[in-house]
Amino acid sequence: MDSFNETVLEINLTTLSKNYYYLKSHLGSNTKFLAVVKAFGYGSDAVQIAKHLESLNVNYFAVAYVNEGVQLRDAGITTPIMVLHPQPSNFKTLIDCCLEPSLYSPRVLQQFIDIASEMNQNEYPVHLKFNTGLNRLGFRENDIIFIHSHLNETAAIKVKSIFSHLASSEDLEEVAFSKSQIISFIKIAADFNASLENPAFLHMCNTSGVLNYPEAHFDMVRCGIGLYGFGNSAKENENLTPIASLKSVVSQIHIIQPNETVGYNRAFKATKSMKIATIPVGHADGIGRQYGNGSGFVIVNNKKAPILGNVCMDMIMVDITDIDCKEGSEVIFFNDTFTAEQLAESANTISYELITGISQRIKRKIIE
Repeated sequence: MDSFNETVLEINLTTLSKNYYYLKSHLGSNTKFLAVVKAFGYGSDAVQIAKHLESLNVNYFAVAYVNEGVQLRDAGITTPIMVLHPQPSNFKTLIDCCLEPSLYSPRVLQQFIDIASEMNQNEYPVHLKFNTGLNRLGFRENDIIFIHSHLNETAAIKVKSIFSHLASSEDLEEVAFSKSQIISFIKIAADFNASLENPAFLHMCNTSGVLNYPEAHFDMVRCGIGLYGFGNSAKENENLTPIASLKSVVSQIHIIQPNETVGYNRAFKATKSMKIATIPVGHADGIGRQYGNGSGFVIVNNKKAPILGNVCMDMIMVDITDIDCKEGSEVIFFNDTFTAEQLAESANTISYELITGISQRIKRKIIE
């Protein structure tokens, strides 16, 4: 095995393109595509992801917070950017950077109108989120009259779209609930748009919604996890490929004897002679303590090496007793074969948490 030098997160843009086109293949020709690049592009590199997707003519981006949108604008991204959960304290910055807010409550709507009016805006584009069952953010159907009364009193904003969010689109045991959400949203949209000269466009589907509910594609879809290579089902995982590979290196190898212990709090005690390897990745890098004590593993020379004892801040130790390797050998945490989903499941969590938690101190390497 070739020697490896450092910990790196490799990001494959060719694979990103393939995932994008696969998801696009499920859409009608007039359905817009919004790419979700929040949380550093799901833990990868939001700027590089957005630049590449912009070159593929994606219609919209979405981020969670204003500072994420500012970063994209500073990097030269010109495609419209929706901010899904803007904080009122950042509304002025949002407008300065031509970001488009999701407004989700009477309080936030009024605050944004006030700021937009103060900044002499005219028909500034906004998006209204309606709660149809996720119960996280969103107006209720009975807020429509309130919203229209405020819209009629100002020229500072203009509603560009209305949207909602499916709660269980990946769960085929929740089809009835998802369909009830879709029906509810269709009614809300009809009631909301009935009195508008220029109706707002509609969107509701996330990645699993795109794959499982074509009747809810509407005017635009919002895809996040699918772009990064996960389809939320074994079937769809075959059609998507993870774009990121987290790799590291064996820093040192020890031979330990029976009754010797490994790591903090002596959490692992050997019952036999063992060969262990130290790897320079820890919970400060996104491999949390839940992966320790045999729950998680890494791949060395195509074999699983269980994590021994407690995960340290900057290091883990793994069992390589039956693995042929040396100091400097490559270590894989996840890639397109040994996926982040598999590693996450070993610690009873999900791929989203694992990949978005990869520390920014880890070097990113872009593969064109």
